[in-house]
Amino acid sequence: MDKPLDAEQSIDIATRIKSKAKDSFQNAAKAIAIVEGALYVQGFIAFSGSPHKPIEHSWLELDDRILDPTLPHLKRKPDQLHYYSAQKLTAKQLKKAIEEAIEDYPEDDPLPIYGSTPYEYYGDVMLGGKEYMQAYETANAKCIELNPPKNRNQQN
Repeated sequence: MDKPLDAEQSIDIATRIKSKAKDSFQNAAKAIAIVEGALYVQGFIAFSGSPHKPIEHSWLELDDRILDPTLPHLKRKPDQLHYYSAQKLTAKQLKKAIEEAIEDYPEDDPLPIYGSTPYEYYGDVMLGGKEYMQAYETANAKCIELNPPKNRNQQN
């Protein structure tokens, strides 16, 4: 993570948009409407403890910090979370991508957005281009560092 997580503003935004626990993509999409100059980011978070692997996640970034409207539901201290971005979109780009996804695949949830095709399918991990695989591999390395095999049986 090269930018710090602003926990106070993240919690404020989460409250304002009534964020939901298992919907980081929707939370970030709602939040971008109320945070001027923010980018919608998709990627992965890593932390110690279960599930011992990166979690696909979405948040907002400003020039100097990360805002995560899902933070209150993560049950982790801000310094325990490590963010790895795979894709960043402006509010305008996100709106257009959502509209296209709804038009092309009306029966599917339009989020997350995986960029333009062609993209690759990486088993049950994710969809996305090479930037997704790079972000996943970096986040996975952090998970391995934070969750050494001897500690896995002792945690959560």
